[in-house]
Order: sequence, then C-alpha cells, then structure tokens
Amino acid sequence: QVQLVESGGGLVQPGGSLRLSCAASGIIFSRYVVGWYRQAPGKQRELVAAIVSGGRTNYLESVKGRFTISRDNAKNTVYLQMNSLKPEDTAVYYCNAQSPIISSNNYWGQGTQVTVSS
Repeated sequence: QVQLVESGGGLVQPGGSLRLSCAASGIIFSRYVVGWYRQAPGKQRELVAAIVSGGRTNYLESVKGRFTISRDNAKNTVYLQMNSLKPEDTAVYYCNAQSPIISSNNYWGQGTQVTVSS
C-alpha cells in the first residue's frame, strides 16, 4: 500500500519560513516525478514545484527564488523549503508522486495547512 505523509505546515508570519516534508512508503520516490501542489479556498489546485528522477526541478513563477524542492533518497522523503512567505502562499499543500512510466500510478498525500498571517 502506497502512502504519502506530509508534515511541517503551520502558522507563520509574513517573511517567515517553513519546511514541508513528504515521506513515502510503498514506492521508491527517486523513480517518480514528485510535486508539491497547493489549493487555496475557492481556487484551483496548482503545481508549486516538482522534481524529476534526475534531479531537475521546476517552479511556479510566483515562488521562484523563495521555494526550494529537494529530495533525500535515503529517507525516501521530498522537502519543500519555503522562505519569504507571503499571505498569498496560504493554502493546503499536497504532495504528489507520478510514475513517468505507468500513468495510473499517481498518488496523493492528505495535505498540510500553511497559513501566512500576522
């Protein structure tokens, strides 16, 4: 059984930092494209950052230079370091793993709330 478990969300003031973690069981993360998505109330879910098996990364334009996605293969965990947080970053953040070979192998975590407010 595949499980993705996110952690690290919380309440932070504007300009602050958080590090989200996504720990996987049942799959080998390094073989997947892993993405962090977010969904704010009343808005569509959007891709924030992604990392592919070779280590290449992609970012939503509005988070470039502030967020960094990384992977620890030994821990089978992907991180999202979020710096210089803004109120508009407030959302539920979800971890997703997509197999580049088998399209039906797509998994989601339960989400973690990030609130940026003074």
